[in-house]
Amino acid sequence: MTRHLHFFVNVGSSGYHPAAWREPDLPADAFIRLEHYQRVAAIAERGTLDGLLFPDIPVQQPGIAHAPAATLDPVLIASALAVTTEHIGLVPTATTTLNLPYNLARRILSLDHATRGRAGWNVVTTFEPGAARNFGLDTLPERDERYRRAAEYVELTEKLWDSWEDDALIGDQAAGLFADPDKVHATDHRGEFYAVAGPLNVTRSPQGRPVLVQAGASPQGRAFAAAAAEVVYTSQFDTAGAREFTTELRAAAAANGRDPAALRVLPGLVPVLGATEAQARAEFDRLQSRLRPENAPVRALARWLGYPDAEIDLDAPLPEQLTTLPPDRVGPQGFFRSLTEHAKATGHPVRRLLTEFLGGHRVVAGTPEQVADHIEHWFRETGVDGFTIIPAALPAHLEDFVDQVVPVLRRRGLFRHEYEHTTLRGHLDLPVPANSHVREPVSPIRK
Repeated sequence: MTRHLHFFVNVGSSGYHPAAWREPDLPADAFIRLEHYQRVAAIAERGTLDGLLFPDIPVQQPGIAHAPAATLDPVLIASALAVTTEHIGLVPTATTTLNLPYNLARRILSLDHATRGRAGWNVVTTFEPGAARNFGLDTLPERDERYRRAAEYVELTEKLWDSWEDDALIGDQAAGLFADPDKVHATDHRGEFYAVAGPLNVTRSPQGRPVLVQAGASPQGRAFAAAAAEVVYTSQFDTAGAREFTTELRAAAAANGRDPAALRVLPGLVPVLGATEAQARAEFDRLQSRLRPENAPVRALARWLGYPDAEIDLDAPLPEQLTTLPPDRVGPQGFFRSLTEHAKATGHPVRRLLTEFLGGHRVVAGTPEQVADHIEHWFRETGVDGFTIIPAALPAHLEDFVDQVVPVLRRRGLFRHEYEHTTLRGHLDLPVPANSHVREPVSPIRK
C-alpha cells in the first residue's frame, strides 16, 4: 500500500507561542471562546487533516500574569466540535493517574458515538505535582508506578469498550427486542490498582475502539507506547534522532506481538510561513519580540531544561552541564533528550538553537515549498508517518499551513485531496481491533 502523510494539529489556547494571545486579530480571551475552536476546526477540516489533539494539564500553570496558561476541558471542547465538524478526528487528552477508569472510558466512548467514530484518546500519566493536590492526593506516584497504572488502565478501558459485541444491539422495535444480553459482557477486572465490575453501559464504537494516542518519550513512555499506542506524538529535532526513535519503537511494538506497520509516528512541527525564508524568520522573530523580559527565550530555555538560574552565552554552544537530565526534573524527559542530543550533535550556538525550537518542538521557518521539502524529506528518510502540526499562533499559522503547504503536498502525491473515510481510524489507515470477547481475526480498516 502506498504511504501517505498524516497530520494531527495540537490545539492549545491561542497558539503554542506564549505571546500568541497578543495577536491584534484575536480577543484576549479567545481560549475560552467556542467560536475560536470552531474556526480552528473548520480550517483543519478544509485541509483534510486527520485529527485535532487537545492538550491538558489539570492544574493552573504559572505565568498567568503575562499569558493565558490555561485550557478548557478537552473532552467538553471535543464534544462541542462534534456538532460543527463532519470528518476530522477529535482527540482529547486525559490522565490515567487522576481519572476513574469507568467514567473516562464512558466519556471517550460517548464522544466517539457523538462523532460517529472520530474520537481518540491521548493517554497521559501527568507529571505536575500540583495536579495531584487538585484531586485530593498529596503527591503523584513515581514515574514507574504511573506507567504501571497506565498500562492496567488502558487494558481495563479496552475491556470496557468491548463490553458490547458489535451485533449485541438488535433494535427490533416491532418485536420489542432491544439487545441480546448474552452479547453484553461483564468486565470483572481485578488488578494491581483497579477493580471494576462492568459492563460499560455504552455500545461498541463505530470504529471498533477509539484511537489510542500517546505522547511520553521517557524510557517508560516508550515502552508503554510500544505496548499500547496507535499514534505516537513525539519531539524530534533531526533526522538521525527521528529515524532511531521510529525504528526502535516499531521494533519494540513487534516484540510485543503487534504489527509495527499499524503504528503512526507524528513528531511535533512548528511551521512558520513567509513568501521568502527571510520573511518567515521575521514572522517568528516578531512573536519572540513580544515576550516580556522574564519570559525571554534564553530564560525560557534555561527554565525548560530545568536549570532556571543558569547563565547561558548566546554565542556559545549549550553548556555541557545543561545537557544532563536534572535528577529532580518534573517535566517530559523525551523533550529534554531530543533537544539536548540535537544541541550536542550540531554544536549550534544557543542563539541559533532558539530559532530552531519552540516549547520542545522543531521550528521550520520558510516558504511553502521549503516547509513541504522538510516534511517530505523526513517522511521518506526517517520512517515517520507525518507530523503533529503545532501552530505558533492560532488560527493564522494553521490557515497558512492549510492554504499554502497542503496544496504543495497534494501536488506531490503525498497527501489526500479529500477524506476517503468517515472515522479517525480510517483516516489513519489503522485496522479495526476485534472485540476481545469474540475470537476472530483483526478486522480491516472500517470506513
